[in-house]
Amino acid sequence: MNKIEEIASVHLGKAGDGSVVKPYVTPDHVDPTLLVAIPRQLNRDHYGINQDTLMHGYDTWNAYEVSFLLDNGYPINVVAKIIYSSESECIVESKSLKLYLNSFNMQKFSKTYDKAIDLAAAKIQIDLSILLGTDVSVDLFTDGYFNITPGESAFRGTFPHLEEIVEVQNMDFPFYNENPDILKIDHETEHNLFSAKSNALRSNCRVTNQPDWGDVYIAMEGESIPTHKSVLQYIVSMRKENHFHEEICECIYKRLLDKFKPEHLIVGCLYTRRGGIDINPVRATSMEMLLRYSKALMTPGILVNKTMRQ
Repeated sequence: MNKIEEIASVHLGKAGDGSVVKPYVTPDHVDPTLLVAIPRQLNRDHYGINQDTLMHGYDTWNAYEVSFLLDNGYPINVVAKIIYSSESECIVESKSLKLYLNSFNMQKFSKTYDKAIDLAAAKIQIDLSILLGTDVSVDLFTDGYFNITPGESAFRGTFPHLEEIVEVQNMDFPFYNENPDILKIDHETEHNLFSAKSNALRSNCRVTNQPDWGDVYIAMEGESIPTHKSVLQYIVSMRKENHFHEEICECIYKRLLDKFKPEHLIVGCLYTRRGGIDINPVRATSMEMLLRYSKALMTPGILVNKTMRQ
């Protein structure tokens, strides 16, 4: 049994192949033992990502189905924004996080809204920080009881759609497995800037093999930049890849870094929600790039606007 199969085997509900492991019953009290940590290095070794790799980043998770009780039994429903650094040794496996958050459903925290929300947020923050061995930021947002700062866009700047730049109908898309050779240098342009986005991203979960859908944002500057066609073909090539969201983002980032050696690079993968959770990894060559393009997404206390699809 490999490491991923080992991780899958601890889940309640159904296994990755669809077979029943054990009927799932939501606990009546918060249960942090449901959380599962996965070492980032399991996938980074494959792409040559190590401490010497020039990479800054973070993972932002939005959980839309978080609920717990007041002392009188009334439910509070919130959206949780969870942020932690890509320098953490592990990520939290998404299904385990969902099961963990479900264990809050029947837990009573306080007789007042303010106190209950503060205690629930603190509990999530402590449990995830212990699991991941890093500082984790947790904010809980409600609608109607608190004045929430209006959300900003997840990514700022000009990101034209790749699908509008190239003539998709006149292209071939023969690649459905990742290969850096798909990426080609643009020898015809005199520009040293590349900025574009695409909603063609699909990859598959390493545990459940279920499809994950997302939008990709790429901005880079350097002597060599890729052709728009090859970048779109490369994004489409993720369609049969089995990786976690964070791994897909780091794969795209590292391939672009190795192939084009840009001075500045940022890659963001904003995934659609599945199981009530969306995951948004962003990687860049500097903190300045993160702040320029994705400050709101990485800032606690702000619930960002995403697209209708996301």
